[in-house]
Amino acid sequence: MRIAFITAGAAGMYCGSCMRDNALVTALRKLGHDALLIPTYTPIKVDEADASQQKVFFGGVNVYLEQKFWLFRHTPRVLDRLFNFRWLLKFVSRFAVRTKYSELGDITISMLQGAHGHQAKEVAKLVEFLRDEKPDVVLFTNALLSGVIPEVKRQLGVPVLVTLQGDDIFLDELPERDRKRCFELIRENGRSVDGYISTSHYYADHMAAYIGLPRERMHVAHPGINLAGHGGAPDPRGARPLTIGYFARICPEKGFHRAVEAFITLRQRPGAPEVKLKASGWLGANNRAYFDDQLKRLDAAGLRGDFEHVESPGHDDKVRFMRSIDVLCVPTVYREPKGLYVLEAWANGVPVVLPAHGTFPELIEATGGGLLVDPGSVGALADGLSRVLSDHEFRARCGAAGLAALRERFTAEAMAAHTVTLLNQFVRTSAPITA
Repeated sequence: MRIAFITAGAAGMYCGSCMRDNALVTALRKLGHDALLIPTYTPIKVDEADASQQKVFFGGVNVYLEQKFWLFRHTPRVLDRLFNFRWLLKFVSRFAVRTKYSELGDITISMLQGAHGHQAKEVAKLVEFLRDEKPDVVLFTNALLSGVIPEVKRQLGVPVLVTLQGDDIFLDELPERDRKRCFELIRENGRSVDGYISTSHYYADHMAAYIGLPRERMHVAHPGINLAGHGGAPDPRGARPLTIGYFARICPEKGFHRAVEAFITLRQRPGAPEVKLKASGWLGANNRAYFDDQLKRLDAAGLRGDFEHVESPGHDDKVRFMRSIDVLCVPTVYREPKGLYVLEAWANGVPVVLPAHGTFPELIEATGGGLLVDPGSVGALADGLSRVLSDHEFRARCGAAGLAALRERFTAEAMAAHTVTLLNQFVRTSAPITA
């Protein structure tokens, strides 16, 4: 099967959606499929071999210029290419990452208008490329790119599917008027969509209600990871102190402050063990002040010396991080649709303590790889961490259960095989969607 997968760069950040898309396309190729990973906005940033094409469509500079200035909506392609070099897109990403989502309503609406928006030139370029590549099916990484889908469907006539794996995180930040208009356009573009693939049953239910998309056209393919390089069962702890790990983007929505609060609460209890807190993950310039505030809280509690921060690591560093902790805790504020960091912990035999919302209950129910706690209670989070850290047999049992279930159900190969099964339903019976 020839599969075109349109992904989206995240302005130079490590991005869970990019990593999932990259792992999926790599695994699809290993299964013998001709899979293309086509980046938009900026080059993707992943900690494994980059499977994406060199050419970036809807390059961030051109999209911005076309939004702001009439002239750039009519410039020749030779000029557009000057603004679309990968090195330039990577450079401007340093500044784009600081832009607040709430300021992007107009450009998001224009993008969702597709051939009728200010980026009509970019729509034409991508559709022309896809027409030349002749895919059997086209997948999009999110619904925010759906403005191009009506034209893809009209000119190629092949099945088109949309992945649902985190659109609401962006849409929630838009002003209400802009958000409602985006919902309308996503539903309108959905008339040309054959189906949706969600990363969890929770997220399928949520997005159907949130945007008003048809739940009966949503399918679930849980994420998976490439196990190469991961360590399996953990090494003996030896003299190393018990360690709570936080591995995710360091930002309010991922709940780093809650991990800090729970750590302080746990350590201040009478008879508490000498537990450490260790954190890693992408830390952007826009979240440095937030991170510094958490360091001040640790200083005030007299626990700064028991905290360690590891700068955003590569893949080998990530594995070393996972093998240096005893429990993973990412107490997200928002409802997580994927949770790749949970799978990465299990790949190294590490149990998890997580809030009971989003995709986390599905993952824990499927694996037995940890504990769920009340999402709104720091005390409950501290209790969960205390139980896992104090009960060595329970901790080992949860870690082993997570690892076993991961190897069976949550590998990149399993994700790819399930995705192919879903795609075959559409490729073999494809017909234009008209309503």
